[in-house]
Amino acid sequence: MKCDKLVDVGRRGFLRGGLMGAAGAAAATVLPTAPARAQTAMAMVDYPSARLANLSDLKVNEPINIAYPDAASPGVLMKLGTPVQGGAGPEGDVVAFSVLCPHKGFQLSYHAGDMTLNCPGHFSRFDCEAGGQQVWGHATQNLPQFDLRIDDKGEVFAEGVDELIYGRLSNVLES
Repeated sequence: MKCDKLVDVGRRGFLRGGLMGAAGAAAATVLPTAPARAQTAMAMVDYPSARLANLSDLKVNEPINIAYPDAASPGVLMKLGTPVQGGAGPEGDVVAFSVLCPHKGFQLSYHAGDMTLNCPGHFSRFDCEAGGQQVWGHATQNLPQFDLRIDDKGEVFAEGVDELIYGRLSNVLES
């Protein structure tokens, strides 16, 4: 007997859910949609090129504080000492990351022992040798890594970001 009642409750729930879904679909066809102009007025962010440092300023495993793509976005630039994913420079070991945790925006700190950036809020950890990949914690995305270019004088420039920086609602701007 108990099983029959559970099945009946399940059927009622299923039917109720189906009716709610059908009502939602019907409402979606009646409600006005955004004008076509709004859908075509979006443009990808053209991140500025910004000088961060010179290769001669970098020491292995000692991050330099930077800000990119603007002053409200703290980051670090570092030379890791071995070639790494996304690394720039003659040895492929220069990387830069946002230090705002993608989970809640806490400022990350660098741990030289295992080359990770760590969140004091909810303990997410990001591997600098693996392109900022999350290795532990509540964050749901990897750490934003800055695209770097190094000129013939050793000047290090940031040219873009590969992930969404915390607090930014989108990687697109309205034009």
